[in-house]
Amino acid sequence: MSGRVLADLVLAVHVAFVLFVVLGFAAILAGIAARRRFAFNPWLRGAHLGAIGFVALESVLGRACPLTVWEDELRGVRASQGFLERFVHAWLFWNLPPWAFTAIYCAFALAVAWTWWRFPPRRRR
Repeated sequence: MSGRVLADLVLAVHVAFVLFVVLGFAAILAGIAARRRFAFNPWLRGAHLGAIGFVALESVLGRACPLTVWEDELRGVRASQGFLERFVHAWLFWNLPPWAFTAIYCAFALAVAWTWWRFPPRRRR
């Protein structure tokens, strides 16, 4: 497989990860409101909290996302911006400083953690 194809696969995984974090939170909130069992599943909720927690932690530590680094290496480029920074810039033309993205990631992680605390997952009986 060529480097470009592998880079595209890494990008697809990255997009899936972002969708899981963002749309997963929306689905969990909707599921909580509708009292759906999946919204209280500890495995789903733990994976979701872990995913956004990882993003927030790497951002606070000033680390680039491993998927971004891997994709850049496969494409033979060196970028200083992260995946979402590039995405936002490319699609919405926002030019936010890195600290703004760190604040967004941390706020999102806190919202997910609050949801975990306020509507805790439950084991099936």
